[in-house]
Amino acid sequence: MMGRWWWKNLIKWLSGMLLAGFLLLIAGYFIISAYSQPYLYQSLTEIPENKCGLVLGTSKYVAEGTENLFYRYRIEAAVRLYKSKKVRYLIVSGDNRYRNYNEPVTMQKDLVEAGVPVNHIYLDYAGFRTFDSVVRCREIFGQQKFTIISQPFHNERAVFIARTKGIEAIGYNAREVSGVPAWKVHIREAGARIRGYFDLLTGAQPHFLGKKVTIPD
Repeated sequence: MMGRWWWKNLIKWLSGMLLAGFLLLIAGYFIISAYSQPYLYQSLTEIPENKCGLVLGTSKYVAEGTENLFYRYRIEAAVRLYKSKKVRYLIVSGDNRYRNYNEPVTMQKDLVEAGVPVNHIYLDYAGFRTFDSVVRCREIFGQQKFTIISQPFHNERAVFIARTKGIEAIGYNAREVSGVPAWKVHIREAGARIRGYFDLLTGAQPHFLGKKVTIPD
């Protein structure tokens, strides 16, 4: 009897902890969303001008070799923002840790093909995570105010990171993606937001900083 009572209480305790963790995850997710909403824009007529736009990287193709719509819509949004003169320069920030995988160079190539002058594009090769991309935009590229370009859910977290680090960032929302790919990304986003809280609480720094880059006025 004593053993059965012990197991019942253990199961209740574990269930309570799992429920509390789940509720904390949900609360943390929506706190970031609510905090960032005033700083996110979808209209080119309403969004303020900034010197630089920060394009957050992702792979151009998904594992099956098909086009990644998250990537395409971010590039399209960056081109619209630049051609509308809402930003004068674009910083493309992404992963470059493997020899045959280079997000910044790929983004630069597609932006140039879409009509953005190459000398108005700056490459951040050490944007391994959103946190790194946002902080490096200030520490390496010298931008205290800039416009982040990505999907709404991603912009929410990026703007939250920026604002809690004292950076005056806003977000321009690229077109959303629907269907199964979107659900997979949103599930990962929940974990990324928890890690974002951890980074801020522990005073984390980007993987690399390095030599500063001057963007002309």
